[in-house]
Amino acid sequence: MTTILGISAFYHDSAAALVVDGRIVAAAQEERFTRIKHDDRFPVQAIRYCLREAGLEAEQLDYVGFYDKPLLKYERLLETYLAFAPAGFRSFTRAMPLWLSQKLHLPREIRKGLDGRYRRRCIFTEHHQSHAASAFFPSPFEEAAILTLDGVGEWATASLGYGRGNRIALTAELRFPHSLGLLYSAFTYFCGFRVNSGEYKLMGLAPYGEPIYAEAIRRKLIDLKEDGSFRMDLSYFRYCQGLVMTSRKFARLFGGPPRRPDAPLTQREMDLAASIQQVTEEIMLRAARHVHARTGMKNLCLAGGVALNCVGNGRILREGPFQKIWIQPAAGDAGGALGTALFIWHQLLDNPRTPCPTDSQQGSLLGPRFTEEEIRNLLDGLGAPYRFIESEEDLCRHIAELIAAGKVVGWVQGRMEFGPRALGGRSILGDARRPEMQSLMNRKIKFRESFRPFAPIVLQGRAGDFFDLAPGVESPYMLLVAPVADRQRIAPATEPLVGLEKLRMVRSTIPAVTHVDSSARIQTVDPQRHGKLYRLLKAFEAMTGCPVMINTSFNVRGEPIVCSPAEAYQCFMATNMDVLVLERFVLTKDEQPRAQEHSIDEYLARFAPD
Repeated sequence: MTTILGISAFYHDSAAALVVDGRIVAAAQEERFTRIKHDDRFPVQAIRYCLREAGLEAEQLDYVGFYDKPLLKYERLLETYLAFAPAGFRSFTRAMPLWLSQKLHLPREIRKGLDGRYRRRCIFTEHHQSHAASAFFPSPFEEAAILTLDGVGEWATASLGYGRGNRIALTAELRFPHSLGLLYSAFTYFCGFRVNSGEYKLMGLAPYGEPIYAEAIRRKLIDLKEDGSFRMDLSYFRYCQGLVMTSRKFARLFGGPPRRPDAPLTQREMDLAASIQQVTEEIMLRAARHVHARTGMKNLCLAGGVALNCVGNGRILREGPFQKIWIQPAAGDAGGALGTALFIWHQLLDNPRTPCPTDSQQGSLLGPRFTEEEIRNLLDGLGAPYRFIESEEDLCRHIAELIAAGKVVGWVQGRMEFGPRALGGRSILGDARRPEMQSLMNRKIKFRESFRPFAPIVLQGRAGDFFDLAPGVESPYMLLVAPVADRQRIAPATEPLVGLEKLRMVRSTIPAVTHVDSSARIQTVDPQRHGKLYRLLKAFEAMTGCPVMINTSFNVRGEPIVCSPAEAYQCFMATNMDVLVLERFVLTKDEQPRAQEHSIDEYLARFAPD
């Protein structure tokens, strides 16, 4: 038996992943245990979980891998600071203490994180090798082109190549400071959202605006080539030397200073979001066409933080030259932990690889699970009234009835998801047919911005009835956006609206999951990957004729997705969720002690999220 632990840490979304004889046994982000969103510290608790799940001790590990090469990254930082000196001195003085105390001493930190019980060698893979390995090795393809796009690793910001059998090869790269991820993050910052977490918001805001600044981006900010590579005019940016992303020149080009995070959204931010989203999709499409021309392969694997741009992914699938694409569900830095473990197993140890017809990611349900005994003990200890439903069929029928009646349901089943999306392990579910549900769930459950869309889950066999997906196309990890099918659309009854007023318009028979541009970020649900969620959706379809529901992550603004039943109960009680389902235990809000209506102001006062 060969055991390999992969680790990502210190930059964004620290994580650990464990591979045993080539099989992914466990993977989790540190934030789910510490409850600090995007926790970037060494993933001590995630490592402990992975070892516990496999029944291993640290000294039983054969290899430990880290997802990038810190000395190369340090070289890039020093060269960048020297190139822009004396500008950037404040940023330099902030960065150096952590580098000198931890990041340059990773073998020591790894051994310390494993309680000094691991004595074998530590292996360091390059950042984009880790991304590429996480994309190709779990994929269902024997061979595929590979494209990785993110902010920056050591020097590379994007790479392309191919995978075949048990090997990957990266043949070209784009290098820092020219970066699609950093370009998108600059607009995220300028529009008042937090870099490395607000990019989802910018993507969701884009359909409210018009891409009136797209030509200015192409003409002033970047020199874009046909192959998707580009050079940036760095006079518009400050990320090389400062503590902010954009310069005064950037602000002059786009009509004033960056939006303050607490300021109201204006049409400018909506138009900026639409513009950078359009340019990003164009770059992604050009890069995909180029890697296809270079490799001649019919399948594509994607990873890196930009691969979480599901609108761009959808365009690659619809308009690009590939027959199939597969995207790593934990496409950001967290997925690097899994990538480095698989790279060691296949590439360095030369072990064979047999692709799984679906994929080997196991629905990305790779986190902790909790027994019914643990749940019962928790609820009894809290004095929380509940109903235990013996039959899974009865449970699914009962919850389907509640959702059809307009109830919002917290759903905790089996193992927690690895990656940023809730996929049926830690989800909040609702009725997609109800026009009021999108606003209600944003305001009273998630406590987040009203403009943000919700994703639909749809039975795999019925997806083509509701969305423009080609036959056989799957989206099990909620990483593709597709238009709502014409036959499901409803012609607007009023004149076209602008800005956030677009929210008021009903556009389809599933309005709660139809974005203002009549698109949806889809999760297809099948019995192999999704088990009980599939059976719940089948029960809902039998009852209503509709195979679509809302699925959003079980958390509120500023918090990580819940991990344990205790965290799920706390979130249930702190919001206006109606029902909580913990495996076969069903709790209704109005039966709980101290149940009350909650507001965003109360939530902010109690929990103070970012």
